[in-house]
Amino acid sequence: MTGAGYAVLVLLALLLLGAGFLLGRRTARPVRTSDVGTPVEHATFETLHTASLAAPPLRAGLTEESARRSARRLRSLLGTDALCLTDRDRVLGWDGEGEHHGRHVMDQVQGLLASGRDTAFRSDCDDLDCPLRWAVAVPLTVDNRVLGTLIAYAPRESAVLARAAGEVARWVCVQLELAELDRSRTQLIEAEIRALRAQISPHFIFNSLAAIASFVRTDPERARELLLEFADFTRYSFRSHGDFTTLADELHSIDQYLALVRARFGERLLVTLQVAPEVLPVALPFLCLQPLVENAVKHGMEGAVTSSRITISALDAGSEAEVVIEDDGTGMDPEQLRHILRGEGGHSTGIGLLNVDERLRQVYGDDYGLVIETGIGAGMKITVRLPKYRAGVHGS
Repeated sequence: MTGAGYAVLVLLALLLLGAGFLLGRRTARPVRTSDVGTPVEHATFETLHTASLAAPPLRAGLTEESARRSARRLRSLLGTDALCLTDRDRVLGWDGEGEHHGRHVMDQVQGLLASGRDTAFRSDCDDLDCPLRWAVAVPLTVDNRVLGTLIAYAPRESAVLARAAGEVARWVCVQLELAELDRSRTQLIEAEIRALRAQISPHFIFNSLAAIASFVRTDPERARELLLEFADFTRYSFRSHGDFTTLADELHSIDQYLALVRARFGERLLVTLQVAPEVLPVALPFLCLQPLVENAVKHGMEGAVTSSRITISALDAGSEAEVVIEDDGTGMDPEQLRHILRGEGGHSTGIGLLNVDERLRQVYGDDYGLVIETGIGAGMKITVRLPKYRAGVHGS
């Protein structure tokens, strides 16, 4: 079963148990005339709403802050007197009565942390006024690793509470698994950006500096301008903050790159840019377009006897921005391109195209991969569609 399918089953179980708890609590008090729907419908809504409020903190992982922010919501789901979240070493968050019980919690759950099995125990509290006399502890596991525990306290032993605590703990585990996936995704994106940075060829750096040096005596002002372009280009390419950038910043970096390339090839390289101002603020993955332009320069100048033309356009397409990068160079065998986009092109062949295609799909979904039209001797046309707004995607 997929993670998404498991999450749905856990949520359904949580809804049934939560609705039962809340319905029982509602039937013990008069129904207000302002309530909408039947008691069951209202209890279901309350369960869903409470679960939705508890989820965001947990998506940051099991930390003191996330436990503190989610414990109250989780206790509300269970309708219990107190609830505690721990990691393997200490209490992270407590909500409800009897916080003094936290001093002994870690001793009471050592067996659970070792075995990964639910456990119930009497609180053995010396305070006669304390209502917490019984507790059930459930492990919080991700990838068969016990990260901590969820402990629910009550005045007396309850099989229903034990079962409900198990379902809530499983729902918490799903949120923690999603947090792990978010971290893995971030690490993957960072690794892919490092791979792209490693692709900034030493030959390009050498050729750029050689081209700049060639102007030092004949045109010192041009040499100075190119040196500033080179500095800004490398600063942007190796920046350390943010997974995303804006179309304006990415196109500015591309313009600096092309200025350095034109210093080497002169009039052999013709570049046309067409940019709609309204798409400049659109956010996109960092270093997403630059590898495509580098690919166009590479294929455009290969075997070019006279000149090569590269056209770059960024246009408004309703709810999307459409970026097209086209060259009239050597092109590529479509079958070879398919191998590259499947990751079968070898260690270095087409890594830029594959990298960008995979990152676009990760961020926006499979409908937003690269669209490439090419043929041997027919040049190459790459189309990138970028949603103008996508949750979690913000230029920095």
